[in-house]
Amino acid sequence: MNLLHALQTHAPWFDLLDADQQDQVLQATTLAHVQSGTLIEHKGVVASTWMGVIQGLVKVSVSNIDGKMATLTGVPPGGWIGEGSLLKREARKYDIIALRDSCIARLRSETFDWLLDNSIVFNRFLLNQLNERVSQFIGKAEHDRLLDPEARVARCLAELFNPLLYPCKSPRLEITQEEIGYLARISRQRTNQALRALEAAELLKIEYGAVQVLDLDGLKRYGV
Repeated sequence: MNLLHALQTHAPWFDLLDADQQDQVLQATTLAHVQSGTLIEHKGVVASTWMGVIQGLVKVSVSNIDGKMATLTGVPPGGWIGEGSLLKREARKYDIIALRDSCIARLRSETFDWLLDNSIVFNRFLLNQLNERVSQFIGKAEHDRLLDPEARVARCLAELFNPLLYPCKSPRLEITQEEIGYLARISRQRTNQALRALEAAELLKIEYGAVQVLDLDGLKRYGV
């Protein structure tokens, strides 16, 4: 994929920049294609790039010394992640893993910092994104403790259509039931049952390897 087209279509902050800033970004950004299961970023590695998902789907997860793993969130095309580690100049506190074959953009930290120093609109974008991400994780903690599997799947899917974090313009998301199960932290069989219940409620339509959202607000409210 052409880098300029990739940023114009999957980096909502790119068009906010002026021509000189866009040129700097183009010079400092690379694209990489990774296979499903690839460990894109390892916990403990000092952050050196800001990452965007151009194609595919990735998950952000943590694990302990016993190998137990917990998925924090999923990131579909259009999502950019890892800004917190760059801002604090620290090592990543999580792994980033490709759930399917994906294309990942990486913006070098030096240019990320330069944009912070030279673009008010870029700073505002980051502020809005960080605020929305905090709200997302507070909601996720609540949902994991209080909601049944059907409602957790509904919220999981609704999160992937958050217009501030993942500005996907299509109501159709390429995602398998197994991938939804990873993100919602429930079994594949239970995910299938939950999806069938949501389809019966006319909130979504199940397709082969994809989900078509029919009522996003309904997914957000499901189980309340």
